[in-house]
Amino acid sequence: QRARSQFAQAVADLAARPQSIDTLRSAGVVCLLRPLLLDVVPSIRQTTALALGRLADYDVEMAEAVVKAGILPQLICSLPEENRYYKKAATFVLRAVAKHSPQLAQAVVRSGALEMLVICLEDFDPGVKEGASWGLGYIARHNPELSQAVVDAGAVPLLVLCIQEPEIALKRIAASTLSDISKHSPELAQTVVDAGAIAHLAQMIPNPDAKLKRQVLSALSQIAKHSVDLAELVVEAEIFPVVLTCLKDSDEYVKKNGATLIREIAKHTPELSQLIVNSGGVAAVIDCIGSCRGTVRLPGIMTLGYVAAHSENLSMAVIVSKGIPPLCLCLVEEQEDHIKAAAVWALGQIGRHTTEHARHVAVANVLPTLLDIFMDPRSSEDLKTKASRFKALKNILQKCTYLPALEPLLHEAPPSILKHIIGQFSKVLPHDNKARRLFVTTGGLKKVQEIKAEPGSLLQEYINTINNCYPEEIVR
Repeated sequence: QRARSQFAQAVADLAARPQSIDTLRSAGVVCLLRPLLLDVVPSIRQTTALALGRLADYDVEMAEAVVKAGILPQLICSLPEENRYYKKAATFVLRAVAKHSPQLAQAVVRSGALEMLVICLEDFDPGVKEGASWGLGYIARHNPELSQAVVDAGAVPLLVLCIQEPEIALKRIAASTLSDISKHSPELAQTVVDAGAIAHLAQMIPNPDAKLKRQVLSALSQIAKHSVDLAELVVEAEIFPVVLTCLKDSDEYVKKNGATLIREIAKHTPELSQLIVNSGGVAAVIDCIGSCRGTVRLPGIMTLGYVAAHSENLSMAVIVSKGIPPLCLCLVEEQEDHIKAAAVWALGQIGRHTTEHARHVAVANVLPTLLDIFMDPRSSEDLKTKASRFKALKNILQKCTYLPALEPLLHEAPPSILKHIIGQFSKVLPHDNKARRLFVTTGGLKKVQEIKAEPGSLLQEYINTINNCYPEEIVR
């Protein structure tokens, strides 16, 4: 007995050190541990389960070895009669196997583990509940089918009870698992809502524990993202204005998840965006973008784009709240291409409504930067990104009649963009004396004469319209 106990303990200790894993692997340690799972001594069974959990947790190969050795059914068969230490170790093994891939998670489900994990959710020991909740989350996160299997096993109502328990660690894991279940489809999110999760999650937003707040905000985002109805249910739980405090949190992930939740609500309808504006949400998001860097900014940038896209009034609300300068700043400060792309898109949504909206964007002196980003040879690698940048720039240019901002672009813009710039000049110059004078003195008219346009093309028509505003000798 002592030898068996020492062996299991030694393997468990070695398995905790990454440098020992290859030696254990080549010694075929999984098969050596297997009989010890059925040992008559409870402490040996626990230590063996812990060793297997550590091995499976390390990499996908070890997890596959645990499945191939037929250990999962063995691990589960006696679970209800076992003590809490064994249950914790067993749920750790299941979680360690399930986390690596959908195929391994499916193997865990096939072994009958779901029923046992759900039984463990009702255990009196919070640590057992935590282990079970974690295991279910690792299964559910992979795909809708596995998530549905977790729901069908009856886990959701018990997870909602877990988030009401006093232990912070249990609350965190249960909220995280509800988030993993909700993310895949509106139907799965609905099962979480039907179990009454929203009200309990919303109550925890002000909780001082940052890790819990992250999970709570993530779960509410995953519910709200799917449909207008689900987003409205989240809003009805009175998350505003309390969620705005998260945007000032010292924890970066709390900030990011708070902004993500607001984004997932804003994107659905003008009414929901208006509600965010009315609660001071846009101003809070703008402050948040200004106070952080990198991917934490991304959901805030997207929020401004979604709000502005809905209507002229909402776009103006973003402008009035001084939303344009921090977006311009993102274009200069950020290195990551996808963050720049989001800022370009958001500016396009703000400027596309009327000449007044476009003027606000143009006055911020952002058009040359947008043009540089569009022309950047690195950005042309991804055609989709290139197209979205062209669209954003075009959206602003088609509405922009603020000529001082357009003139510098005449000298750099490629033909695809030039057409839209010249188009705006041909609209404004015939009706504006002062603009016509300036256009000559700043060299704009000279530049127009240098443009080679196809006879009969739209660009040539625009050039003719501009030239007709001036006496022939000036044009010459």
